[in-house]
Amino acid sequence: MVAQNGKDLLIKLDMDNSGSFDTIAGLRATRISFNAETVDVTSLESQGGWRELLGGAGVKSAAISGSGIFRDAATDERARQIFFDGEVPRFQVIVPDFGIIEGPFMITSIDYAGAYNGEATYELALASAGALAFTAL
Repeated sequence: MVAQNGKDLLIKLDMDNSGSFDTIAGLRATRISFNAETVDVTSLESQGGWRELLGGAGVKSAAISGSGIFRDAATDERARQIFFDGEVPRFQVIVPDFGIIEGPFMITSIDYAGAYNGEATYELALASAGALAFTAL
């Protein structure tokens, strides 16, 4: 993968649970991380005393985070609604020259901030809440 513009990594939100995805407006920084818990099956018989892990047995998860400024009333309102209603809608993360990750996520936090001489900003964090699909670009 060659160098990419950071602004090309997009977080999209299913606006009405119909598969209509819109980019969450105003984001300046975005991040997705994947995790897999390990299941240690090391025993006294493990070769050389090295740890052994059971492949495919741990819980997989993904986390998305983003921060930015308010620019679009529709996506701001939808994100707030999702958080307060405890919804778990579908999101997409587009990683340029890599692929699209799609699946259900829960908004685990929304932080609002602002300085008296600056713009209002927000940060949001999401946790995967089901199976994710990957489509290569």
